[in-house]
Amino acid sequence: MATVTKALFRGAATTTTTTVLYTVPASTTTVVSNIAVTNTGSSAYTFTLGMGTAGANTALHTTSAIAANSTAYIDLKQVLATTNTITGGASNVAVSFHISGVEIS
Repeated sequence: MATVTKALFRGAATTTTTTVLYTVPASTTTVVSNIAVTNTGSSAYTFTLGMGTAGANTALHTTSAIAANSTAYIDLKQVLATTNTITGGASNVAVSFHISGVEIS
């Protein structure tokens, strides 16, 4: 078994809250360990995150507020199976996601 610690997603959010940020590769299990959500804008915005199976994700955050020039840290240990996804988006592209975890194949 190979275990690889990696950034699962790093980048600006889209304004579509169902954007797929990460999909678990074939023959792989992924453990999501933490998520940092950063707002570099001068106004408060909102963000949405979910994970699970495509089309049936479980909400982690739904239009959660994030203050201007701040970062929210989400520590979790969530196991995702092959083809499971992490989805998300924000009310403004000034919001970015950094999602870290471990892929086991």
